[in-house]
Amino acid sequence: MRKLLYSILSLSIVSSVDAQVVTPTQTEKADQIQLNTITTAMPFLIITPDSRAGGIGDAGAATTADVNSLYWNTAKLAFSEHKSEVGVSYSPWLRQLVDDIHLSYLSGYKKLSKRHVIGGSLRYFSLGNITFTNDVGNVTREFNPNEFEILGGYAFKLSDYFSLGMNAKFAYSNLTGGINVGSVASKAAIAGGVDLSAQFYNDELSLGNYDATWSAGLTINNIGNKVSYTNTSTRDFLPTNLRLGTAYKIAFDDYNSLTGTVDFNKLLVPTTPFRDPNNVEQIISGKDNDVGVIAGILQSFYDAPGIVTPDGNGNYEITKGSKFKEELREINIGGGFEYWYGSLLAVRAGFYHEHASKGNRKYLTFGAGLYYTKFGIDISYLASVTQNLPLANTVRFSLSFKFGDSKLSDSPSTN
Repeated sequence: MRKLLYSILSLSIVSSVDAQVVTPTQTEKADQIQLNTITTAMPFLIITPDSRAGGIGDAGAATTADVNSLYWNTAKLAFSEHKSEVGVSYSPWLRQLVDDIHLSYLSGYKKLSKRHVIGGSLRYFSLGNITFTNDVGNVTREFNPNEFEILGGYAFKLSDYFSLGMNAKFAYSNLTGGINVGSVASKAAIAGGVDLSAQFYNDELSLGNYDATWSAGLTINNIGNKVSYTNTSTRDFLPTNLRLGTAYKIAFDDYNSLTGTVDFNKLLVPTTPFRDPNNVEQIISGKDNDVGVIAGILQSFYDAPGIVTPDGNGNYEITKGSKFKEELREINIGGGFEYWYGSLLAVRAGFYHEHASKGNRKYLTFGAGLYYTKFGIDISYLASVTQNLPLANTVRFSLSFKFGDSKLSDSPSTN
């Protein structure tokens, strides 16, 4: 049953945290550093939902606040200039492989005062249609796997420069529709979780003769219970993710500004240890990954097994320094630039990097936004720089509607 469920999950996992097909040169390199990707349940929770961040290398921890901040960093909403905002995003997913998977995202927030903001979002991920067959190949049923997340968030300012945010969420994942495999029945996975975030924002800086703004953001997303798709299988971690980002904006004049931003991401999920091929109960290097949620978060910082090679005598050698290097390889980097002309037009470009041993997602992103009074439309495009990347040619669409001016806010302009 566990094998079946991971087969069903494969399209979703490959889109977010698992490895994809690599070229011979990349495969050779991966063999040298020992491919060791981290897999989780419900990987749809860390798929970029919106076009703005999708255009700047999937970075959004420290960019200016918008309606999608509930995903990236809820604390940013305390610096929003509008009283309220509603947004919707849509992305056809993995079009290189199939044509019926998509992610939809609805979000909104409302400022209660100068320092307090509430918001919420709904994320829906459809995995298209799956045909189940029995042992002899006869069709038993058709099913449309789907997953969704409902989230409520709150942000507040501690000072004119610093804010905190938190989210509570409910996530549901139904991948099999309760189909039985032998005597084992599958079930939907259900999780509850929280996000914690912080933001520093200072718009009183300068660079030469130009006004400047520096911001930094920190989030930990998807801290929640482990889940299982059967009553008998091992429970799997949610994609708990640590994100640290920074952004620097230069305003050249009243109409032209440029922001550079970068995010560093690390899954706070235990790494699979290297086990003895002849005795899987014996761990040669690394730590046992069958642990609790908090232990797994802490362990994720020091449990990489490194490069393990046989010495020809039935023993194994661990390459010196390879454990620390593998921990560094688990940090993904995304970032880019965003140019604004007034509050009318935005142009974006970015790059995302994931090490070959941890999934090998490397791609360029491009995006643009057009805004008129309270309405905005954004689009982004993903261009792969590695061969056979399932995410290649991904397009995201976002709409946003703003309500009210910054009467309740003591923050600078959002853009």
